[in-house]
Amino acid sequence: MPKTSLNVVLLNHTPNPTKTVALAARLCMFKKSIDDLKEIITDEYAEELVKKLIERGHITPIEHVTFTFGIEGISRACSHQLVRHRIASYSQQSQGFVPADDFNYIIPPKVEENPEAKKIFEEQIKNLNEAYKKLRDLGMRKEDARFLLPNACETKIICTFNISSLKHFFDLRLDKHAQWEIRAMAKKMFDLVYPICPVFFEDTKAKFFS
Repeated sequence: MPKTSLNVVLLNHTPNPTKTVALAARLCMFKKSIDDLKEIITDEYAEELVKKLIERGHITPIEHVTFTFGIEGISRACSHQLVRHRIASYSQQSQGFVPADDFNYIIPPKVEENPEAKKIFEEQIKNLNEAYKKLRDLGMRKEDARFLLPNACETKIICTFNISSLKHFFDLRLDKHAQWEIRAMAKKMFDLVYPICPVFFEDTKAKFFS
């Protein structure tokens, strides 16, 4: 029953995000063909246009850019918060199919730093794991035995956000009032996407990291 740590990787993203958004925005307003627009939209023009779109709150064109993350080492308590962000796509490891014997788990930092609290926490994790195994030995299906599994149980998930949804996610989950685990996850996600297209996230950086 090992403890586990947070890992976030960027699996995929829309190529040329600023040009994609600029093309979508210009297409709405000009009679030119898509091929013609592709020819005349430079990197510099695209970046300036994206800045203006964000400043004016014209977010529809930026929804064409997506990022796909692979996330592991988070608790079920964290994933339950994550999937509340409904304008995104999710694929989560199923406790109804994947055996949870000796499941990985997450300990909250405040519990970790208190020896007595940590002892109580880990004793209960051990008890739940043993009870889970006993149910399985009795022939209970994984989909029923999982009812014993705690929120601390580690899960893995792949999620895809468009930039508009991702910016909203950051606004909520990078905030100092956000729960510690999802805030740490959001920071890792931000650190992955910002270098790729900083123009989309300068306001986020200024808000939380200036």
